[in-house]
Amino acid sequence: MISVPKIDRRLIANFDWLMLGLTVLIALIGVATIYSATRPVGDDPHANFYMKQLAWGGISLLFVFLIAGVDYRWFHRLAYPLLGVGVVLLAIVLVMGRTGLGAQRWLSIGPLSFQPSEVAKLFFILAMARALSEYNARLGLKDIARLFGVFLAPSLVFLLLQPDLGTGLMFLFTFTGLLLAAGIKRRALIALALSISLAIPFLGGVFWAGLKPYQRNRIVAFLDPDIDPAGIGYQIAQSKITIGSGGMTGKGFQKGTQGALRFLPERHTDFIFSIYSEEWGFAGAIALLLLYLMVLMRGLDTANRAKDRFGYFLALGAVLMVSFYLSVNIGMTLGLTPVVGVPLPFMSYGGTALLTNFTAVALLINVRMRRFELFY
Repeated sequence: MISVPKIDRRLIANFDWLMLGLTVLIALIGVATIYSATRPVGDDPHANFYMKQLAWGGISLLFVFLIAGVDYRWFHRLAYPLLGVGVVLLAIVLVMGRTGLGAQRWLSIGPLSFQPSEVAKLFFILAMARALSEYNARLGLKDIARLFGVFLAPSLVFLLLQPDLGTGLMFLFTFTGLLLAAGIKRRALIALALSISLAIPFLGGVFWAGLKPYQRNRIVAFLDPDIDPAGIGYQIAQSKITIGSGGMTGKGFQKGTQGALRFLPERHTDFIFSIYSEEWGFAGAIALLLLYLMVLMRGLDTANRAKDRFGYFLALGAVLMVSFYLSVNIGMTLGLTPVVGVPLPFMSYGGTALLTNFTAVALLINVRMRRFELFY
């Protein structure tokens, strides 16, 4: 019988208000940018995306305080069952999921819809943190194979079947980062590197054959943006134009044209950074990136200060998740990475994604505020 521990009021003094303040500030910038990106043209009514994002922001803040109030060691006990729930949800979405933009990723419950992959990624981090915390030595090939087969492979297979390549790559990135942080035996690392190098030609062919036509077009457009600027290269071309038109200081709030005139697709989701850069320019983009850098550095500091290995891997997993989405999203808006439908953390429109990101923040706050407690 698992009992939820009571909240220790002394922990309030150690609450990480800086982390919460930084992420809330970024989220508010996101709401303002969503408002500007979806503002009406002519007699069109104003879309209510920004209001929905505000509502999800309020729900996310409630989750932050609820999760931060429960000792993170309690999640250690539930990590494996939660991973099982996440895998089941990913399987269910293939049967009962709603299809949109060429992928079957959403489950609907009445008027609400959510992406099970957003929930599954947090459960995956919890399970990996628990598994790695139980190793007292560097990992060998058998350990890596076991971790891959039990924790990564089931989720990865269901994600690729949806298909959700962006989230699948995030799982793989986080898995690899956590393994390297845990430590891999030298022989195992060399053997793994050689095996991957030899398998790349074969795996590359299998990977390409398994892609949907629109996914192949995105990769082709990334490799040669000028091949079809009015077709498969349209998103990347318009994104670069949007960012470049902002110049050094930007056009000003609600004065951008690429979003308002609907030139840029997915302007309030995947390409919100482009809209923000058009309005605030290079200077504003640097300021935003500095805010993100402060969040990531604070997260790494939290991991380093964690009192136990589970807290360390839990915090590091949350940082890896956010850093992956940040780098890939901004990379694809600049044409540096293929377009894989990855949102910008805390800024892109999407209730489930926003809730997931703030839940990761709650876990970071949880680990940090309990770093001075005695071991159980």
